[in-house]
Amino acid sequence: MTVAVADVPAVPPDLLTVAHLSMRFGGLLAVDDLSFVARAGQITALIGPNGAGKTTVFNCITGFYRPTAGHIALERGDRSFDLDQLSGHRIARDAGVARTFQNIRLFPRMTVLENLLVAQHAKLMRASAFSLAGLLGLKGFREAEARAMSLAEDWLTRLGLVHVADRECGTLAYGIQRKIEIARAMCTEPCLLCLDEPAAGLNPRETAELSRLITSIRGEFGIGVLLIEHDMGLVMGISDRIVVLDHGACIAEGKPAEIRNNPAVIRAYLGEEDPRAGPGSTDAPGAGDGA
Repeated sequence: MTVAVADVPAVPPDLLTVAHLSMRFGGLLAVDDLSFVARAGQITALIGPNGAGKTTVFNCITGFYRPTAGHIALERGDRSFDLDQLSGHRIARDAGVARTFQNIRLFPRMTVLENLLVAQHAKLMRASAFSLAGLLGLKGFREAEARAMSLAEDWLTRLGLVHVADRECGTLAYGIQRKIEIARAMCTEPCLLCLDEPAAGLNPRETAELSRLITSIRGEFGIGVLLIEHDMGLVMGISDRIVVLDHGACIAEGKPAEIRNNPAVIRAYLGEEDPRAGPGSTDAPGAGDGA
């Protein structure tokens, strides 16, 4: 008799490997021997109190800082990239790492459509042979230009922003600008999307929309998402894995259920437990608000 064996879900491949990463600014050790893995098709969150080193890690991954020590590797298809050795523009262009920032960095005097096309500038420049083919109107450049426009229009449609395509970004509501910034990053067609506090300044309705957007990106495109966020409701609701930092070091790593009640994580956010405190505190990582 043949016994049916239940299918075992495959573990997604490693996409980003951070190994023994340290970043020092003079006498300040901002990141201390940090190691973690982010997998393709998963949302990995970096959380921790203010000053824990989260954005410094992002800046090392995306080329804004050259790490003091350690190694950052990314696997894209059959190619491997040593991100700690690449310049920032190659990390974006060749390795396929895109990011957003805590403070919105759209071009405020450009239209929404123009912002999405600017994200594809490198591809268009290559297709135009650095302007020659564009000046001559050659077929290869026209096709690349049409693809860029199609991709931008697709993201406008996905986000319900077609009606503001010709509006200057600086005139739009803050929540809409947050969406546009993610769309602009996705127009680079990344394999790793790094989101630095994307819910900052959003109201609950906008945060719920953001959660759906991030999970849809993971589900439809199968890319890795690396997320820094203080809204613990969002983090616990959408993350596949969470890495917790405190004073630049990893103090916990695991699934949301494992992190929610981890004593080391609670101490990092709240300090040592005060015996006079009541049981109703809502500031711990399991609560719905930002920590």
